[in-house]
Amino acid sequence: MKTLIVKTSSKKYPIYIGQNILSKFSFFKKKHLKNTKNILIVSSKKIPKKYTLSLKKNTKGIKYYTIILPDGEVIKQDQFLIKITNLLSKCNFGRNDCVIAVGGGVIGDLAGFASSIFKRGINFVQVPTTLLSQVDSSVGGKTGINNNFGKNLVGTFFQPNFVLIDIDTLNTLPRREMIAGFAEVLKYSLILDKKFFNWLNKNGKKIINKKSKNLITDAIYTSCKHKAYVVKKDEKEKNLRAILNFGHTFAHAIETVTGYSKKIIHGEAVLIGMALASRLSNQMGYLKRHELESILSLYQKLKLNFQYKKFVNSKNIKKVFQIMSNDKKSDGKKIKIILLKKIGLSIIKETTLKKTFIPLIQKDLKNGIY
Repeated sequence: MKTLIVKTSSKKYPIYIGQNILSKFSFFKKKHLKNTKNILIVSSKKIPKKYTLSLKKNTKGIKYYTIILPDGEVIKQDQFLIKITNLLSKCNFGRNDCVIAVGGGVIGDLAGFASSIFKRGINFVQVPTTLLSQVDSSVGGKTGINNNFGKNLVGTFFQPNFVLIDIDTLNTLPRREMIAGFAEVLKYSLILDKKFFNWLNKNGKKIINKKSKNLITDAIYTSCKHKAYVVKKDEKEKNLRAILNFGHTFAHAIETVTGYSKKIIHGEAVLIGMALASRLSNQMGYLKRHELESILSLYQKLKLNFQYKKFVNSKNIKKVFQIMSNDKKSDGKKIKIILLKKIGLSIIKETTLKKTFIPLIQKDLKNGIY
């Protein structure tokens, strides 16, 4: 088992990464949840029951409650938030009691938000079961739900008590979800670590195809280490933490305009967004042409999609731009976008869509590319 410590201004907590560690939950409970008597497990229909059963194993003196929600982004809305908080009230949860999110990023965001606002904050544990949630959404304390105007526009910063990453949960994960998770792994290399990029170029195929648990563990550990570094420096996204949104402005717009459907999932949208942001970085004179070609070459080598023809067209382009302008990194007029100066070095630029994404995307649509 590998352990990482996340230090923020509000909380210090560990990330545990290993195999078959869900069955050892009683050890982690004794260490971090000493006064907890009630635990609510929030999960979805897609998550195998054996993971929630593993948590309950060998844990005495605890009352467990479980809520199983539908699968997908659709649950990140107020009606499911109320459903969770009502159950916490009905079961008389106190501030020493705990909510455990077992699932992907959607479950973690929703359960974390409920934990942060119920009685102004109760204990919360992340048990991410997808590669994407293991390397990104479970770490750093971002919680939230969507509204009609965009993704994650309603939420809080609320750090968990600890994060339990059992890589055995990836055994049942479809290849599509592995690719989606790899998108966030790749992101860390592009914005912070060229050596990691070169390592992923060499080992990416084995990670995506689950050929080596050691390589997967190393990829998760390195990704979490980079995120922990950024969160320590800037817990509430005043400046540096914004780099973690590389590719996400366009990605969130695609997800919103397609109605958070199964047509495209978050990591797939992020892959498209990062490719577009890399091209924009080159067009604006930051990223050298040969480095852009290195990035696109990795996409092609690993068969990662960077085309957005299926999702953005002349009919919905105005709505896409409107969603991007409503992004939570926007102040109404200007927007913060993340660009690459080179692979492994990112910058935050405050500008407008009219000077950046709009002409690039309009040119793509006109020429029928991407």
